Amino acid sequence: MEEIVRILYTTLMALSSLASVSGNLLLLLLLLLNKELRTDTLGLTLSFSLSDLALGMFITPLGAYNGLTCLSGSNSGGPVCQGSAFVFVLLQTASIFSFNWMTVNRFTEICFALSYDTIWTPGRRWAVLVLVWTLCFVMAAMPLLGFGTYVYSESRFLCCPSFTPDNRCFVAAWISVGVTIPIFSTCSLYGYMVYVARKQARKGTFMCNELHCFYVPANNFLRSSRVMITVSVCLLVCWLPYISVGLYETFSGVPSPAGVPALSTWLVLSNAALNPWITCMTQTRYRATACRLLGRIILCPCSKNLLEAHHQTSAFHLDPTANAITTTTPSSPTPNTPAQ
Repeated sequence: MEEIVRILYTTLMALSSLASVSGNLLLLLLLLLNKELRTDTLGLTLSFSLSDLALGMFITPLGAYNGLTCLSGSNSGGPVCQGSAFVFVLLQTASIFSFNWMTVNRFTEICFALSYDTIWTPGRRWAVLVLVWTLCFVMAAMPLLGFGTYVYSESRFLCCPSFTPDNRCFVAAWISVGVTIPIFSTCSLYGYMVYVARKQARKGTFMCNELHCFYVPANNFLRSSRVMITVSVCLLVCWLPYISVGLYETFSGVPSPAGVPALSTWLVLSNAALNPWITCMTQTRYRATACRLLGRIILCPCSKNLLEAHHQTSAFHLDPTANAITTTTPSSPTPNTPAQ
């Protein structure tokens, strides 16, 4: 049984590493080559994507290597183990916090549109980014300073926080402040934005700018809802098993069944692989840009249709970094539509 778990874990981690590196490199390349995809949250987007890329390049392959070589926990106190555990906690926490603040930014833009520019000034965006990384660095450094412990977990094939009763204070603090609160905050904000999108879809609403008004098809609102629901479900599916297993082992002192810690760890790291592909595959502008880019190298039959769909979209699309709703300037007003 242990041999099967080890082989399965190694295979899944290798595939997750490949998907994470390729997906995040594609996302970063699209942002680099296309100014139209860059928004006010570019700093948080880069923080989020680079964290996931680093996880896919260093931590996930390390887990696959440990599973392949059956590494023991005898070197838990060594600098390599302590350093990899520090990086694991730092990058995971930074990814979650960056994504959470991207969602907060988009929520503010939708619900407080008139005061958005006052609330989210460039200086405050940079202050949030610095605060995010400072908080993540402090939390990841706590076990190195004696508050908590990093050990090699043979059931997870990685160096990580020690989920034992002796370290319940650090585990509870990290999981609650660094993981649970930002994840449920993100899902709650997405839930409200889904409610707004579906409410607008039922209206079959008109959107107006300073020039004229135009009709927005209900499918655009419903499509945005599906993307936000998908992101929320992925976050919960990837993180809830890890949170549950960690808290169970910490407060009960009883090891989890064989294979469960390894599966929960793989799910957490696979989140870094899913995030960029969800962004690129569920949003029209990203798909069109990706096909246009790939079309320069290989044949991409879908590029023409996607580009036409992108230019003909009347008003509503998703923000490329926060999976949320924004408006664009239409090419022409809808006939027989009164100006408002």
